[in-house]
Amino acid sequence: MELLSQELLEYTDRFTTDDDPVMNRLLEETLTHHSHAHMISGKVQGRFLETLSRLMAPRRILEVGTFTGYSALALVKGLGPEGKLHTIELREEDADTAQRYFNISGYSDRINLHRGNALEIIPTLNEEWDLVFLDADKTGYAAYFDLILPNLRPGGIILADNVLFHGQVLENPLKGKNAKAIHAFNEKVRSDTRVETVLLTVRDGILMIRKK
Repeated sequence: MELLSQELLEYTDRFTTDDDPVMNRLLEETLTHHSHAHMISGKVQGRFLETLSRLMAPRRILEVGTFTGYSALALVKGLGPEGKLHTIELREEDADTAQRYFNISGYSDRINLHRGNALEIIPTLNEEWDLVFLDADKTGYAAYFDLILPNLRPGGIILADNVLFHGQVLENPLKGKNAKAIHAFNEKVRSDTRVETVLLTVRDGILMIRKK
């Protein structure tokens, strides 16, 4: 299902501030050479992440699912003084690409890249999170949420990506395992009295979750 027409996407892109040179280069490399290039956030979503991060000036950011590093480079720009961003990537090749761009970005000292299984790594990070970007395997969202929420500060934000999953969440009956997992996650969070939510129709859907 096409959620937004190509014409509308081009229009939103036109009226969104351009990336810095490093992010633009990373975006182009990923779109040109990566077999799963559609997974990258892109300029509009990247600017949204950067703007929210700048507004919050978080001390600690957690990203689950680094991919090639584009969204981390957007989020890191809003860190408060002495802030740190922790990002987790399972795939070694993607982690290598991300680290390469972190090294030339000027932010490498503020980004901690963890390689491996996020379900194993998250419990080892002794941090209180201000802002979390969740963009890993969709079947794991519910488990990530349960791990992260206790260490999210009151008023902290979790942004869960792809919560419309290409429109497949609207199918009746639901078919794919990812669409089923995402819909179940959306329902789970909606019924959780510890949080407030708004589902944004940015790109493939972002669920903004605020801890009360």
